[in-house]
Amino acid sequence: MNHDNEQDLSIKPAQRRTSSWDMFATWVGANANNGTWYIGGVLAACGFAAALGVLLFSSALSYLFLSLIGFIGFKTGVSTMGISRASFGLRGSYLPSIINVTQFIGWTAVNTYIAATSVSYLMHDIAGWPLYGQPGGNKGLICGILVMSVLHIISIASGSRSVQLIERIGIVLVFIFVLWESIVVFQTVSLHEIMTWHVPAKFKMNTGTAIDTVAAFNLAWVTAGADFTRFTRKKTSATVMPFTGALIGVIWFAFIGLVATISIAIASGTYDPNNSDPSTIASRLGLGILALIVIILTSMTANAVNLMAAGSALSNIFPRLKLKVSLWIVAILATLVTFVPMILGSFLSAFIVFLDYVGMVLGPIISVIIVDFYVRSHGHYHLKELSKQHGAYWYKNGINWLAVLTWISGVVIFFVLQRNEFLERTIGATFITMIISGVLYYYLMKLNQRSVKKNVN
Repeated sequence: MNHDNEQDLSIKPAQRRTSSWDMFATWVGANANNGTWYIGGVLAACGFAAALGVLLFSSALSYLFLSLIGFIGFKTGVSTMGISRASFGLRGSYLPSIINVTQFIGWTAVNTYIAATSVSYLMHDIAGWPLYGQPGGNKGLICGILVMSVLHIISIASGSRSVQLIERIGIVLVFIFVLWESIVVFQTVSLHEIMTWHVPAKFKMNTGTAIDTVAAFNLAWVTAGADFTRFTRKKTSATVMPFTGALIGVIWFAFIGLVATISIAIASGTYDPNNSDPSTIASRLGLGILALIVIILTSMTANAVNLMAAGSALSNIFPRLKLKVSLWIVAILATLVTFVPMILGSFLSAFIVFLDYVGMVLGPIISVIIVDFYVRSHGHYHLKELSKQHGAYWYKNGINWLAVLTWISGVVIFFVLQRNEFLERTIGATFITMIISGVLYYYLMKLNQRSVKKNVN
């Protein structure tokens, strides 16, 4: 794909209309959703105290990276994948762009599947359809996937402005629903019972594994950071608001998923991580049809961000493709991917495999982008060069092979470290892999720079 030399990737200050509140709402809405609730339920396998500790530590560390990427977007006015051209090269940026397209389509599918389960419960309550998992239950889930896909297409119909509107409406519904859910949970069981509940030994999750799980969930948003902060006018809107909004969203909703899953385990006498999805929990807590409708709407708020990020990444690969067209393409692809858990027969198994993939491929990319901007380039990029063939960021035939090598090394390092028993029990592999990748990229580029100077002399 040839890049137009005159193409301007940057959003100018006069075009920036996203307020601090909009940015806060976007990132609360991104995490105040079904997937975050489900993560909280999965973390119940650590026990209450350990799960909270992991959630706070891994989320706060992940969203520091979100702020760092957010600032780059604010300063340059360029999307995250557009920024990656400076480190990976114009053509090399296709690598992180493809990964971003796949992971955000995956997250859209995750939220769609959970919301489709809610539609299945709705059809059961309204029309008596069998639930998913029962004979004939596929009908309700398939109906749910199709309904959610239509809603997603409506939510992205007008591009970034409709995404902003969805977030503004969705966040109000989310806050009301979470308060309601919290009241119902603590009417069912006491906080003391939840805190003293013990995980059955066969379901126990190690701390390192839990940190990697939460990191994969949170880092997925980091590569979308600049896609939204490039529309802001204030530095704090691009750094403080994404960090604060995303952290509040993930802790609040994962906390509700955590305590709701434990409360059901206490009330029923059995713990099953497969029953951590919001629809099952809402049904068992007797929250009724209204709760299921809100779950469906919260899927729209999260997936508006997911689809926007996937569409932006696709537009980086195909610059002449309009953002609206990119959004339609990724929405259709996400619909198809949503059927994968049905084929595999287990949503939890598909979800864990997906998280492993996200954690493995994203960490090294984020490290390369951050080290390149803040350390190697001292916080400044030549914006016109980002779309210029044979310019400053062309490297070798449009690809910085040292960045690609760093990414490959990071993937291998993560794969090896994730199988280390000590790390599995303690800190996990994700953040160590990111540190190693960042240091490796810096020194590879430094050695290359020295080599070039020697050859010139």
